[in-house]
Amino acid sequence: MKTLLIAALAAAVLPATSALAQENGRFAVGAQVGTPGAGLQAQFSLSPVVVLRGGYDVLKWDRDQTYKGIDYDAKIDFQSPGAFVDLHPFRNGFLVSGGAYFGDRKIDLDATPTGNVNVGGATFTPAQVGTLTGRIDLESTAPFVGLGYDNTFTRGGRLGFRILAGAAFGDSPQVDLDARGGTLSNDPIFRARLDQEEQEIQSEADDYKVLPVVQAGLNFKF
Repeated sequence: MKTLLIAALAAAVLPATSALAQENGRFAVGAQVGTPGAGLQAQFSLSPVVVLRGGYDVLKWDRDQTYKGIDYDAKIDFQSPGAFVDLHPFRNGFLVSGGAYFGDRKIDLDATPTGNVNVGGATFTPAQVGTLTGRIDLESTAPFVGLGYDNTFTRGGRLGFRILAGAAFGDSPQVDLDARGGTLSNDPIFRARLDQEEQEIQSEADDYKVLPVVQAGLNFKF
C-alpha cells in the first residue's frame, strides 16, 4: 500500500511540476561554450517533450600543426550556426538531441621551412620550397546527434543549465596546398610532388569527418 501511495503521489506531482515550468515561460535564450567554440542560443518549448533550439558558435584558434613532417601555423576559423530538436522522453532534464551545424569551417595553413623538408616523397631545400600555404575546408553541413541534460523548462525559476555531448558528421574535408616564393615554385616536377603532398594531407584531414561536440551553457527563460 505504501508503494502504491508513493507512486500515485509521484504521478500527481511530476505533471504539475512540468506544467509549472511551462507556465513560467516557453522561450529561453542563453550562452554556451565547448568544442564548437563560444556562442549564443535560443530555445522554444513546444511541449514538455519537444524543444526547438537554434544556436551560433564561433571558434577561432591559432596552433602549430604538423603534417607529414612539416610544421605549419594553423589558423582554425569555424562559424557554426545550427538548428536542433531536443527530445525529453521522460519529461525531465535528460534529452536526446538531433539536428545539424551549418556555415563555413576552415583551417588555413602556412609554413616557411628553415631546413630541408620532404615534399611528396622528395627532399627540397628552404630556398626551393619558399612558403607553403594551404587550406582545409570542412563540409558546410554537418548532421549532429547527442545526449545531454537541460533543466530550463523542467524546473521553476528563470535560470536553467544545459550540458551536451555528441558528434557532428560530415564528408571528407577538401584540402588545397600551394607554394610560392621558392626557386622551384613553378617547376613541373616540384608541382607534382606538391600534389602528392596535398593528397597525403588529405588522408590526415579525413580525421575531421567526425568532430566531437561537448558543450555547457546557461539559459534564461521568459
